[in-house]
Amino acid sequence: MKHPFHLKAVWNGGRNSEGTIDAGGLKTVISIPQEMGGPGTGTNPDEMLLGAAATCYLITLAAMLERSDITPDELTLESEATVDVTNNIFTYERIVHKPRIVLPQDTSESDLSKAEKLAHKAEASCMISRAVSGNVRMETCPVIVTTGADAL
Repeated sequence: MKHPFHLKAVWNGGRNSEGTIDAGGLKTVISIPQEMGGPGTGTNPDEMLLGAAATCYLITLAAMLERSDITPDELTLESEATVDVTNNIFTYERIVHKPRIVLPQDTSESDLSKAEKLAHKAEASCMISRAVSGNVRMETCPVIVTTGADAL
């Protein structure tokens, strides 16, 4: 079964202008980021790729935890992308996901270990990660804790 997704984009001028995109639930202004010499309004392709990778990873991890009967008290994620600029060539090098999984205090050692394994496995299972595989280095640095405990 195929699932089509559609996006409509409008660009208003030259390189340092801005535009808009409309892709169903995603409607926003776009431009080149200030760090790359642009106006920095709205979002940009670098943030959108990071957002796609992060949300795909987080949703995949949540589904994998659920299928394993592990219910976190809290599931959060911080992700960071690195873009290299050498000789005016922009290369999206790396994305690091840092999930924080807070499990109930009475969680077994077995489930703690399973949650950590799933945090790593979710990266390889995520559709966006697979799409950029071979072009962007993907890393996962999970923190697994129980309610009221320090990081493992």
